[in-house]
Amino acid sequence: MTTSSGKLRLSPSSLNVFLDCPRCFWLEYRAERPRPRGPFPSLPSGMDIVIKKYFDRYRAVGKLPPEIDGQVKGKLFADSEILNRWRGWKGGLSFYEKSLDAVMVGALDDCIVNEDGYIPVDYKTRGFELKEGGEGFYKNQLNCYSLLLEENNLPQPGYAYLIYFIPKELQPGGQVNFTVEVKEVKTSADDARKAFRDAVKTIERDIPDIGSACQFCAWQNRALQTA
Repeated sequence: MTTSSGKLRLSPSSLNVFLDCPRCFWLEYRAERPRPRGPFPSLPSGMDIVIKKYFDRYRAVGKLPPEIDGQVKGKLFADSEILNRWRGWKGGLSFYEKSLDAVMVGALDDCIVNEDGYIPVDYKTRGFELKEGGEGFYKNQLNCYSLLLEENNLPQPGYAYLIYFIPKELQPGGQVNFTVEVKEVKTSADDARKAFRDAVKTIERDIPDIGSACQFCAWQNRALQTA
């Protein structure tokens, strides 16, 4: 993705592709051949909107939602106008690295503030409980949020919060009860910075080798052989 000025823009999701398979990443940004994508489920997006509105009601009165009170250290970031900008892709958190002529962008769900600094928060809706260590799936995303806060002069303490909403039971009238679990995840802005720099440099080089563990590379290779 490039801006109107021609600068490369990378997001946590694009860096996820790079970390999974540099070749697929290269094909998307150099050859405009992105990985095949199926229909995007609308339920998680709808839940995301509902959860944000719910948290915003408590933000307006300076309180934490009761489901997370006692599970997080700090309070909700108070400035709803700034937070709404951070939540968007156009006016969201970003930083420009001049030596690469590239921009990292991210859309933050929420933010907790305490004496340590600004802690990124991401909501996740799941159909079942996550196994221990499963938060590693979101490590790069949270690393990127930590880097974006740091680059915008908002000190962050090296951890983030994942807040899981897991459906528990259906009540009459369509009311769904959720189990809410909070996971504190260690983050590294340095790891995000390295991934960002390595990804930009990969685009500038020749196409990487086929990823030995990449199903998309295997599928494309088979398609070329049978063409």
